[in-house]
Amino acid sequence: MELADDYLRGMTMTAFRLLLLSLLLAATSVSAQDREPTYAIGVDGLACPFCAYGIEKQLHKLDGVDSVETDIRLGLIIVQMRHGRTLERTQVEEAIEKAGFSLRSFETAEKKAAP
Repeated sequence: MELADDYLRGMTMTAFRLLLLSLLLAATSVSAQDREPTYAIGVDGLACPFCAYGIEKQLHKLDGVDSVETDIRLGLIIVQMRHGRTLERTQVEEAIEKAGFSLRSFETAEKKAAP
């Protein structure tokens, strides 16, 4: 009888672990779907912090922009939007041109969450 109890306890723990793993996987996939849209924007002529500031200022004026990060060396700007908001290439192109620069590329990017 003791052996049967141990077996059932082991099976219950295995079922519990599988259920927990399933819930964790489901939560991970939901959070990935709920992630705010992030865009990688390539800019030609980006050479100094003053240049970056001018572009960031124009991008922050766009409706729904949450954050803007600039890598001057790569000429790359990462824009993260607020929940439920998106960004169109035409909006970005206009903002970049207002700052005096040229849009090189516009892509949806995967922003990794901080640990």
